[in-house]
Amino acid sequence: MSATPPPRTDKVTVPNLLNRKHKGGKIVCLTAYDYPFARILDQAGIDLVLVGDSLATTRLGHDSTLPLRVKDVLAHLKAVRRGLQRALLVADLPYGSYHLSSKETLKTALKFVKAGAEAVKIEGGARRSRLVRRLVRAEIPVMGHVGLTPQSLHVMGGYRVQGKSPESAEAVMADALALQEAGAFAVVLEGVPEALAFQVTQELRIPTIGIGAGPHCDGQILVCDDLFGLSFSRKPKFVRQYVDLREILSQATRQYIGDCLSGDFPSRKETYYPTEFPRLEEALKR
Repeated sequence: MSATPPPRTDKVTVPNLLNRKHKGGKIVCLTAYDYPFARILDQAGIDLVLVGDSLATTRLGHDSTLPLRVKDVLAHLKAVRRGLQRALLVADLPYGSYHLSSKETLKTALKFVKAGAEAVKIEGGARRSRLVRRLVRAEIPVMGHVGLTPQSLHVMGGYRVQGKSPESAEAVMADALALQEAGAFAVVLEGVPEALAFQVTQELRIPTIGIGAGPHCDGQILVCDDLFGLSFSRKPKFVRQYVDLREILSQATRQYIGDCLSGDFPSRKETYYPTEFPRLEEALKR
């Protein structure tokens, strides 16, 4: 692993990220769903924080992202907003919030912006072009998402790598280009072969953010629970776990239980006594 760089303090904006693409700089992203994680990531120097629809599986215990509701995202988005100062804040449009009409999509996106999002993310390629244009016309920055799109798991037959055949690779490229032309400021490439991600990244004028797409994208994103070892599901091949917080937290909890049962907690230094409250001590003496 490389040396840890010093935290960056300059505010990240959409134009910043586009400029970084042109200069060849890397963009580092993570998901977050609450205030403490958002604050930790922001102070560490993360460029972009996504309130992802992975909220459904990581925090709410669902088997997929499909049950996630707009009000779920809003509650967590507001908490994350309070934890950020530097990072660009993006919110996922959950399944069902952009499938009925462009009017409903715009209403949801506006709610997210009013709650503190600086951009929204939408899954799907060319078929979402009209929606992306509508949002961009309303001055809402949009991040696209192509390749393996988790909200389409039933159509794809599960979480399967996309772009493995020439036809599928051409479709991913066409989707990414369509989103760019519709006005998206960046595109997430998920679950695609390294060579395809490289070609898409070279072709696009806007940044590509990879997850399971190899090292050649303009940026990388992971689900923070996977990075920190908090996930209860099987670790995907593309995840690098940097710490096992599940074990650390479990060990701390077991130690707390043991200390309570043995009487070791609370100790004298963790207990208040009358000498700290002179008037109370006098009253107790009387």
